[in-house]
Amino acid sequence: MRRMEIIMAIVMGLCSIGLMIKSAELEIGWIPDEGPGGGAFPFWLAAGMLVCCIWIAFNWWQRTSPPSTSVEAFMDRPALILFIIAAGSLALMIGLVHLIGIYGSVPIFLVFYLRLFGNHSLRLTSALALTIPVAIFFFFEVTLKITLPKGSIEWIERVIFFPLYEIFL
Repeated sequence: MRRMEIIMAIVMGLCSIGLMIKSAELEIGWIPDEGPGGGAFPFWLAAGMLVCCIWIAFNWWQRTSPPSTSVEAFMDRPALILFIIAAGSLALMIGLVHLIGIYGSVPIFLVFYLRLFGNHSLRLTSALALTIPVAIFFFFEVTLKITLPKGSIEWIERVIFFPLYEIFL
């Protein structure tokens, strides 16, 4: 566990630096009358991830975190199965974005992950599967003016989101 903690901190830190470099090819600041530049969110999220990786490496060096003192295996068989299911469902959601857009793939992922994988109540699962896409719409399309992929179900935006946009804005 100790070895994997520092390996993952280094790998994720290098990925963060790579993302920051690539994102900085676009504007990373605020563009007047437009909003954040195309590279702003990827850059600053990667910067935050890099800070976290540095903190993890510091804790590893100081041996102050439980993984930094552990001699247990990094991932046993049950944990590997859970990881494969989680990563596979996330990959499927990303693949579905091309076909049914963000507003179709996110609710499907949430229903699978919360209800089937997480055993949460139908009430919580339904509430999140219905409200998170609306929150995503308002955050990206309205606030940041960033259009997200719609896929073949673009009509959902006209039927659900545009009326909400008219009501609240």
